[in-house]
Amino acid sequence: MFSASGLKKQNTTLSTEILAGLSSFLATAYIIVVNPSILSQTGMPFSAVLTATILVSFFSSLMMGLYANNPILVAPGMGLNAFFTFTAVMTDKLSWQVALGTVFWSGVFFLLLSVFNLRSYIVKAIPKPLRYAIASGIGLFITLIGFANAKFIVANPATMVGLGPLNASTLTFIAGLLITVILLIKKVKGSILIGILLTSLLAWPIGRWWGGTAAIITVTDIIAKPDFSLLFQLDIVNSLKWSLAPIILAFVFTDMFDSLSTFVGLAEAANLLDENGEPRNIQKSLIVDAFSTTIAGLTGSSPGTAYIESAVGIEQGGKTGLTAVVGAILFLPFLFLSPLISAVPAIATAPALVLVGVFMMKPVVKINWDQLHEAFPAFLAMVLIPFTYSITQGIIWGFLSWTALHIATGRAKEISLALWIIIFFAILALIF
Repeated sequence: MFSASGLKKQNTTLSTEILAGLSSFLATAYIIVVNPSILSQTGMPFSAVLTATILVSFFSSLMMGLYANNPILVAPGMGLNAFFTFTAVMTDKLSWQVALGTVFWSGVFFLLLSVFNLRSYIVKAIPKPLRYAIASGIGLFITLIGFANAKFIVANPATMVGLGPLNASTLTFIAGLLITVILLIKKVKGSILIGILLTSLLAWPIGRWWGGTAAIITVTDIIAKPDFSLLFQLDIVNSLKWSLAPIILAFVFTDMFDSLSTFVGLAEAANLLDENGEPRNIQKSLIVDAFSTTIAGLTGSSPGTAYIESAVGIEQGGKTGLTAVVGAILFLPFLFLSPLISAVPAIATAPALVLVGVFMMKPVVKINWDQLHEAFPAFLAMVLIPFTYSITQGIIWGFLSWTALHIATGRAKEISLALWIIIFFAILALIF
């Protein structure tokens, strides 16, 4: 597949693909730090989530390269990890074992939809304004989590939320955020990862030389054996309940929208199209994405998804699956660095969360704000996700308001059968 003649046919070279794989990895590697920092808030061991994150990233990206032959990395998705932690576990009070079970079943469901090519039927049923709004709402949610983790925004009994005190930690967060933004503007490779590392260095004096009595960064060791304690710890039986169907479907829909938009966007930007003008190997790529979510549940992580940051490698000339294979291999050494990575404080990963929110706001410009029967449900979905601290609630009320307004304004015929089925599940989610 990756012979010299094969690469030449794709108008690329071995050195180009290796450089592209390295570039994509640097752009994606922040998930190694950020995913464990989010999921460990559920009570799951940081080191074990780190191991799961790397296993998902390695096997999924490897399969994307070898099976789908696309230069796209796959890793646990931002937004999906927030939904897992703050909605499924913290809001809906699921144990993390049951939550992992819902991830597994959502992967199985997604896999069936991809294998039998039913995904297009379902995706077409979801109004585009709601798709754009959900993506943007998740971005706002992640941004809120980032500000809260940095204590830049805190609870306030008078106004519900308010600005936190400007102390050593919040000032370090602000400095890290500005540094990361500047690196991104200058298009420095691995900007987010570099930003996390530099912010961690800035945080080292806190509690030692200034700004507190206890050091927020303590490194006791650098290398340790991988922690496989989360492997196969999911609760497969108790997660397959009717009452948990909304959570499973929310994982499926969010993952599907994210994956499809990533594949379509990268294919259009890099001309990775087949003879029919469709994204190259789209069905195989979606199967890999579903496989990634399935193994995430088995290994102990939130769902995996295709990463838009793969565009960095594609811009470097990556055109084949060899780019993804190189990126996959680069994840492996971090299996042994859990003590070092666990020392990264919340204020160092918070800028990455805020900036991921910025990136996820892009689709909001595609909403037609002059058509209120479309704009209002989209707005409701977008703002309720962060305001209710629940992606599920934002999705549910977006669908319900869309349906109510279309019926009330004589547009009921625009609601497809598939959308009626989705609305039925949304109503059940409110009841149960």
